[in-house]
Amino acid sequence: MSERSFIDYVKIHCKSGNGGSGSTHFFRNKMNPKGGPDGGDGGRGGHVILRGNKQMWTLLPLKYRKHVKAGHGGAGGASGKTGAFGEDVIIDVPLGTVARNPESESILLEISEDGQEIILLKGGRGGLGNTNFKSATNRTPRYAQPGEEGLESWKILELKVLADVGLVGFPNAGKSTLLSSITAAKPKIGAYPFTTLVPNLGIVPYRGHLSFVMADIPGIIENAHQGKGLGIRFLKHIERNATLLFMIPADSENINKEYAVLLNELEKFNPELLHKSRMVAITKEDMIDKELRELIDNELEIDVPYLFISSVTNTGLTELKDMLWKTLERD
Repeated sequence: MSERSFIDYVKIHCKSGNGGSGSTHFFRNKMNPKGGPDGGDGGRGGHVILRGNKQMWTLLPLKYRKHVKAGHGGAGGASGKTGAFGEDVIIDVPLGTVARNPESESILLEISEDGQEIILLKGGRGGLGNTNFKSATNRTPRYAQPGEEGLESWKILELKVLADVGLVGFPNAGKSTLLSSITAAKPKIGAYPFTTLVPNLGIVPYRGHLSFVMADIPGIIENAHQGKGLGIRFLKHIERNATLLFMIPADSENINKEYAVLLNELEKFNPELLHKSRMVAITKEDMIDKELRELIDNELEIDVPYLFISSVTNTGLTELKDMLWKTLERD
């Protein structure tokens, strides 16, 4: 997916439909020229609805659709007939989409399942027809309720990538290379910072017919939580990953420090991220010899499971998948 086609934030103006007015009709025919009230209720206005679509990976279709308007409800009719409901507007969104109030930034709803439908803005209620106001003291009510007006407001839609495993690491830690090695995904790979500018997803086949989803989250740098580099633009995607795989190159100057910085960035962005299951992959194992690997092993101060891997020589990849699967099963 190219940078231009991946959109994870849009602001749209939504308006639900007005409810139809109730009818003040009276029943009349040759046999009964002074019949009673039979005005029906107005139909409700159309809702604005969000629907999960697992085939979508971006909010791009909404980038050029800034205004969403549902249909108005129809007026009530004779013989107690209810007016037609206003046409609902259904907006398909990727799984992991949340809707926010633009003023308070509070989350209004979240779409996490395929086919899930949640009303973003309710349509106005239809007004009651005069039939509802008939009583012993008022047999011929000549009034009915108007329909309720629909709602109108701006909403923020934000996509947070859903994945079983999220890859966390500085630029050039080998995340994209790993994803391309164990999935069918083809992320952009290069030896320069921020090669990956959009989250990439891939399905990792596991023993038998099992599988899990892995997400390559664009590289974090120190002080990313303050907006430095790609900043919080992609840190938010980590919130939706079940397990975090920290990736640190074997040729890093200080693996312990790099791990501590990554942890600090996540904690500063959202302390709850530290409650997620996590493990560490020491990448580029093919670039060090046995002696240096033993030295690194002895100096590591990492409080979670770790292993050495090489996506180039496929070293440790089977063991990595086993370790990830056990963690996902346990969670």
